[in-house]
Amino acid sequence: MSDTFFRMEYTLVSYNIWKGCVFLAKKMIFTIFIYIIIAIIILPAMITYCSYHSKNTNEIQTTETEGELASPEVIRYHTNELEEYVKGVVAAEMPALFEKEALKAQAVSARTYAVRKMKEMNTNTISYDIGQAYITVDEMKQKWKNHFEEYYNHINEAVEDTKGEIMVYDNEPILAVFHAESGGKTESAENVWQKEIPYLKSVDSSLDINAPNFETSICFTYDEVLKRFCNKYNDFILNEQTLPQQIYIQSCSPAGYVQKMQIGNKTLTGREVREILNLRSANFTINIENNNITFTTKGYGHGAGMSQYGAEFMAKQGKTYRQILEHYYTDISFSTYTAKNAFSE
Repeated sequence: MSDTFFRMEYTLVSYNIWKGCVFLAKKMIFTIFIYIIIAIIILPAMITYCSYHSKNTNEIQTTETEGELASPEVIRYHTNELEEYVKGVVAAEMPALFEKEALKAQAVSARTYAVRKMKEMNTNTISYDIGQAYITVDEMKQKWKNHFEEYYNHINEAVEDTKGEIMVYDNEPILAVFHAESGGKTESAENVWQKEIPYLKSVDSSLDINAPNFETSICFTYDEVLKRFCNKYNDFILNEQTLPQQIYIQSCSPAGYVQKMQIGNKTLTGREVREILNLRSANFTINIENNNITFTTKGYGHGAGMSQYGAEFMAKQGKTYRQILEHYYTDISFSTYTAKNAFSE
């Protein structure tokens, strides 16, 4: 081949290489330009959008959580919001068709309990899971279905009629505990929690005998009792051959609640036995026959403070909510509160 051909071939190759380099250079410049546009304009916009979207998503989720799940979210200590919380407690804790004065007594108890908890925690917010049952409006609708409007209005009136009202002792919100029904007398705090509380004394609540399931019996086999207590105590011993000598009540309170009993090799309180066997109350008697142990309970709940069915029966007799509360909580007085946590008589 001639030198001219090689020169032409070399020139063509050089041209193609130059052309390729120019193309790559343009492509790199275009790519760099795109990156600059992204960095300067698009990326900040995306960050701003994401931040805004995330903020609004969190706000929506928080609202949904408070409105639907209820626990353990909090509400601010403002009058209206606290009153809405009280409605949710009353709806969860007491039958909606109870007498209005009974519902009002429940509302004051629930509000007092909540305000005391906020004061104890030194906070202006309240958790929904402070020891009182609570349901949202949506849950009320599911629970009451076609009766929602009727039942909600009944509870709403009771809460609004007592708006801001709480019970105090020595100018402090009381521990306004309550239970479904007593065994005929309420129990003192000292016998329930081994702590004397001056306004939680044992009082008559004999009308509770009219409550549904006031007295119920539940029978356990030897094996069931052994299993329950062995799950609680690794060293628990119970001899099947001598059950009557190993299971017996040692002492009861004046209100009828078991204070101490022997079961196997353990000496326990009535409250402890109630929790292990899931009994309705610690006000019980025991009967042993053919190695079957029958517990007969009276009432439902720990027995301290206001009996809800007792409140209902007192309301049916014409008692006002204040008379009901003054009966179950000894020597208390009534106050109102403000959002600044101030109380006045």
